Amino acid sequence: MFSPLPRASARRISVPALGAMAAFALATVVYGGDEVSDPPPDAVTGIIIPITDMISDVTTESIKRRVGTAIERGAEVIVFEIHTNGGYVTSALEICDYIKNLNDVKTVAWIHTKAYSAGSMIAVACDEIVMAQSSVLGDCGVILGGPTGPQEVPEQLRAKAESPVLEQFRDSAQRNKYDVLLCEAMVVKEREVYWLENVDTGRREFVEKDEMEKRCEIGPKSTTLFGIEISPSHGDKPEWRLVETYHDPIGGPGTKIQQPVVASTELLTMSQSRAHALGFSKGIVSNEDELRERYGLNGPIETIDFSWSEVFTRWLTSMPVRGFLLVILMLGVYVEFNTPGVGVAGLVALIALAIFLGAPFLTGLANVWEVVLVAIGFALIGVEIFVIPGFGLAGISGIILVIVGLLATFMPDEPGRFPIYWPELAPSIEGLMTGVRTLAISFGLTLLGIFLLAKYLPQMPYMRGIAPPNPTPADVMAEDPYGGLARVGDFGVAVGDLRPAGKARFGTQMVDVVSEGEMLDDAARIEVIERHGNRVVVRRAKG
Repeated sequence: MFSPLPRASARRISVPALGAMAAFALATVVYGGDEVSDPPPDAVTGIIIPITDMISDVTTESIKRRVGTAIERGAEVIVFEIHTNGGYVTSALEICDYIKNLNDVKTVAWIHTKAYSAGSMIAVACDEIVMAQSSVLGDCGVILGGPTGPQEVPEQLRAKAESPVLEQFRDSAQRNKYDVLLCEAMVVKEREVYWLENVDTGRREFVEKDEMEKRCEIGPKSTTLFGIEISPSHGDKPEWRLVETYHDPIGGPGTKIQQPVVASTELLTMSQSRAHALGFSKGIVSNEDELRERYGLNGPIETIDFSWSEVFTRWLTSMPVRGFLLVILMLGVYVEFNTPGVGVAGLVALIALAIFLGAPFLTGLANVWEVVLVAIGFALIGVEIFVIPGFGLAGISGIILVIVGLLATFMPDEPGRFPIYWPELAPSIEGLMTGVRTLAISFGLTLLGIFLLAKYLPQMPYMRGIAPPNPTPADVMAEDPYGGLARVGDFGVAVGDLRPAGKARFGTQMVDVVSEGEMLDDAARIEVIERHGNRVVVRRAKG
């Protein structure tokens, strides 16, 4: 799942504890009427786990590690501080499932500025949501990234791409008592949602346009009979009406709300006030002191952030770094094949390949079969170069396997699909496009690097050992066995008949020669017309 831009943010989740007045306000305004519980009487231990930047498999494994550490340290409340633009749908789904299976701790999503896309899906999976004074939640549409920016998923793929996301939201809505229609409106653009209130009971519900029109249908208008206006009975009036105001935890009661609350041309995106009114946020928490007070947390709250190795791994798996590694790999291979022996260039190429494949493999972004494909591909290329003459099936197959394996490391797995597949879901398609762009740009930079290596670097003193200059004709010419004689234009005398090969004397030197084609008699005067190493071609001298 990609949201603008999908491939993270930082929020925190907490349990509601507002006191009697806040509980009463929520009970009368927020759909469902759930009261907010008071802070627990006994102090509890809470730990903050930030979720920032783009959500990927690295984030998934990091959250599992940090949650495990928090539980080992006795955490009773785990606060996920979310600040993200989103990320991969497969990673977000796995994180949501993991959070929902944490039965021994309370999970709180603390949205500390923004929880878009995958961030909003993770937030609603937690037991509760609280938000900072200036923050936003929602916009979980499945989109594709491309060269021109985010793009909508093709219509024929929408159902397949949106289904797992919608099911995750529906499950979270049932668990945490959110309105299902509003949750779906974060994912599906066509949902047009209205907020209705029962005229008699004050009960509030969220409905779509058709249901709103049916419930709010106006009865017969007043009529005039013999000059007397007759109004319709109470039973002719609609039982439901559009909600006009809500309680804003920051601005206070009486805040006007725009209807529909979700238009058919947009995805549900809520500020902290609207999220509170629509039943998602349980309160406003702007700092750790308010968080501690709300949940009765004991002493300073410990934060378990990404480890340095996880930060470094995320950097290694970023697209610019992977593209740079590809350039180093290809340049190293080029230099190694153009220099004798196995030297520094070959070692650098192997290290670049190991990092390129190893970083995503260790973080779950690449599978064993992708590494095996690349290894087999390079092996076939080596067989083509060193064992089988020419360039045929082995070399072409090796190149194809290397390209397929490298591209596959950019693509997340699709649930239920065989490891080798043509992508259908948004993250896989985006990964494939990113891989193609990265390989194409890296190949172009490699060609530029080869040009610079061949033309300029051999002239630099310290680079001669890496890329030596091309040899001159004098460097490759074999030693002249005739001591500078019998060159083109020199004259000599045949020693014996040339039919057409034989011997000739040039000065005091005897030379093996071959005539241009005619037969020459002994003592004939000859002239050298061609010279190719030891091969001397002669003809009868003119004049």
